[in-house]
Amino acid sequence: MKLQDLTLKQFLEKTAANEALPGGGSSAALSAALATALTEMVAGLTIGKKKYVAVEERMKQIAAEMSANRVHLVNDIDRDADAYRLVMDAYRMPKETEAEIALREEKIEEATKIASLVPMEVAERTYSLLDTMSEVLETGNRNAVTDGLVGLMICRTAIMGALLNVRTNLGGIRDKAFVVEMSAKCDTMEKDTLEKERHAIQWVKTIL
Repeated sequence: MKLQDLTLKQFLEKTAANEALPGGGSSAALSAALATALTEMVAGLTIGKKKYVAVEERMKQIAAEMSANRVHLVNDIDRDADAYRLVMDAYRMPKETEAEIALREEKIEEATKIASLVPMEVAERTYSLLDTMSEVLETGNRNAVTDGLVGLMICRTAIMGALLNVRTNLGGIRDKAFVVEMSAKCDTMEKDTLEKERHAIQWVKTIL
């Protein structure tokens, strides 16, 4: 059974178990999906309200955008776990002869790159939604503004968690150009994400 098909209770119990999967990467993807759900909820609570008629069409667009992204992010729960399995399988390859050692190292490098790219994709997808989440906060139903902020804060956690998983895997990659490129992306997204969250929190405090 896929991780995404587990009940909430089952997923939590499996995460808490003495096993490597699901780990932080899958949890980051789940957090990102939850963030989109909360943002879609706020957009939905704005649609149909006379007070917010000016932004109704935009909220419909946002709701659809969040729904579509959530589908991808839910799938990423399992994609991250699958990527981790590839790494573990590579490390289990035989290493008795020089040929076996060389092949094993090649497969480890290949699998570790994949294990870096999957959480990077999660981070990039989630990061791309931050501005829209901020827009919902500022123009959506004020009665649900704290729900929207919780969504944005969870979004930050998802991004930072996914990027941490990227960095963890970069430590085992020999391709220096790949490492430099991915590290630079991490640095940029981390800094901007924290700043966007700080701004959103301060803004919400001014209207509570």
